[in-house]
Amino acid sequence: MDKKENKPLSNEKARVKYHLVILKKPYLDAILDGRKRVESRFSKSKFYTLVGVTPGDKLFLKISSGPVCGIATVEAVKNFENLTPEQMIEIKQQYNHLIGGGDEYWQQKGDCKFGFLVWLNDVRAIEPVRIHKTDWRAWVVLTEKEHFGLLDIEGVIKHNK
Repeated sequence: MDKKENKPLSNEKARVKYHLVILKKPYLDAILDGRKRVESRFSKSKFYTLVGVTPGDKLFLKISSGPVCGIATVEAVKNFENLTPEQMIEIKQQYNHLIGGGDEYWQQKGDCKFGFLVWLNDVRAIEPVRIHKTDWRAWVVLTEKEHFGLLDIEGVIKHNK
């Protein structure tokens, strides 16, 4: 495979990367109306430590099994590795007012070892855009080869410059 085709799409000057973030509708609605200011991702494997989201990156927000409905800029990121159940409880206590996770969410994440928190800024709803994505990935770093046509949406490029 040509390595150039898998290079993350970015604004070369600022090294901004673009990401597609899949969310359940209640969480996306909470982000768009300002009730949820931090997106959290936790896993038992190191997958989320490989995403490499950094401040200034741009996020396309997509409803699970639905359209892309919003965009946001990453304000800050906090990474976690080698988490214990006790540390997950601490994260819940310290950040859940920003994350908005219910008890079921935190029970499912209790034994995760890795993760990150993403503070969101400049969140905007956009006209819903359907894309052809058929895999189960809940977070995709967009590349030259795989960007689902999202950077062609009128107004998005202007927003992301």
